[in-house]
Amino acid sequence: MVFADLIKRIVGGGENPNNVEHEDMLALLKAGTHHVIDVREPAEYAAGHIATAVNHPLSRFDVAALPKGKPLVLVCQAGGRSARALAQVQASGLKDARHYPPGTGGWIARGGQVKR
Repeated sequence: MVFADLIKRIVGGGENPNNVEHEDMLALLKAGTHHVIDVREPAEYAAGHIATAVNHPLSRFDVAALPKGKPLVLVCQAGGRSARALAQVQASGLKDARHYPPGTGGWIARGGQVKR
């Protein structure tokens, strides 16, 4: 652990409650407790996505069309679009949503499998 990480753990901060960390993503996927929403464009999604993810492209994102009944985890390629989608979800009043900042690229880099 680097010194800065140690300080964050002692004084708090550093963790964003809107973010899903990789280990937590693995656990929630295994448990099936969340809807995973991939906000990339259809061609990107078709090229490879987290197995349980459903596609709701940011270019035509509609909060009302999102699945209900479970908390949401939003994902894109590298975290930017999912953060924008999360802002839209939160602005609509939905509180049970977060995003996975590493995105699909980070998922693959960490050994995660994708469905094509």
